[in-house]
Amino acid sequence: MARLAYSILLWLLLPQALLHLYWRARRQPAYRQHIGERFGRYDFSIDAPVIWVHAVSVGETRAAAPLIAALQGKYPAHRILLTHMTPTGRETGISLFGDGVERCYLPYDFPSGVTAFLQHFKPVCGILLETEIWPNLIRACNVRQIPVYLVNARLSDKSFRRYRRFGTLVTAALRGFTAVAAQSRDDTTRLEALGARGVHITGNLKFDQSADATMITRGTLWRTQYGPRPVLLLASTREGEEELFLQALPPNDVAAPLILMVPRHPQRFDAVATLLAQHAIAFQRRSGEKPVATNTRVLLGDSMGEMAAYFAACDIAIICGSFLPYGAHNLIEACALGKPVVVGPHDYNFAEAVRFAVAAGAAIQVDSAVAALAAARDLLADQPRFERMAESGRAFVRQHAGSTQRILDLINVPG
Repeated sequence: MARLAYSILLWLLLPQALLHLYWRARRQPAYRQHIGERFGRYDFSIDAPVIWVHAVSVGETRAAAPLIAALQGKYPAHRILLTHMTPTGRETGISLFGDGVERCYLPYDFPSGVTAFLQHFKPVCGILLETEIWPNLIRACNVRQIPVYLVNARLSDKSFRRYRRFGTLVTAALRGFTAVAAQSRDDTTRLEALGARGVHITGNLKFDQSADATMITRGTLWRTQYGPRPVLLLASTREGEEELFLQALPPNDVAAPLILMVPRHPQRFDAVATLLAQHAIAFQRRSGEKPVATNTRVLLGDSMGEMAAYFAACDIAIICGSFLPYGAHNLIEACALGKPVVVGPHDYNFAEAVRFAVAAGAAIQVDSAVAALAAARDLLADQPRFERMAESGRAFVRQHAGSTQRILDLINVPG
């Protein structure tokens, strides 16, 4: 009955979902493409046994990379089908894997859509990353005896409270997974409290991500073009955070570091450029492909798929999404490149990684944008401490690697 009520609610919300696609397409025209796939209609097929991996957007797609490589190595006769929910996730999949995988959108969780998806591709196994709990999809896999796994699973306290409201619906979905590979003990405790069974702590796949050599070379070249000033990266800023940092910048400080500001979402690039102009901040856009002038205070990173290059180009990485309650973003990539990290107070999406990084001496956690800039300034003035943090970051990532193999050992692909 709970699943029936859920399905009815989905149909009632369908007009809102279509309106959402239309609204997002105003800024990202890619939302107008492949709409049929969101309802289980596909114009291609796969002539091989299919291992289906679902990575909703950019972060999950990048996290999936080492696992996909391992699956391809272990099951060479199978074809990977990578599904997404966002155009940016799909574009990331193209840049990472090219023609090495098939890709499409996962349909909305209507019974008819998920049934059409499973009947069309006939996956022998399903692997969902992080926090993807879709009752009708999981039930349809169970009916067809398709093993389905939730891997790299994380569940913040905020998400736990939200899911708990749905009671038996979420419990039944979680119990439909063949196994769950959780990132941490806290995630395991919350998932089991919601009813999950067969939960294993396997760590975070993001510790196993390999740096893109092309991007690292690109970022290293950029750094030589920025001049002698230190470079502070504001990585993946979210709405409202740019304002916090612009207010925190000392006025008319000619010796100030170059601020490399990279918004999380491409549809906000123009809005952030407008905000910089309103603050009378001398800035340039990365897309301008021009040398950085000595009086430029902010370089606006208005490009997609180059975050590894931005990390390589900076001296210190300030991880955004953590200075307002967005839950933070991934700090592991910066640590792996030996970049000292500063993170704000709102870290619930990466709470364990932040806690371990701080304990390892790889990161500093502060309570505000003002404190973040002050911490970065102090680090730049203390070269021995700067170098210790850089090496601690690399060691921290090496220490926590290995999730890919643990997950691979857990997954049983039929045939």
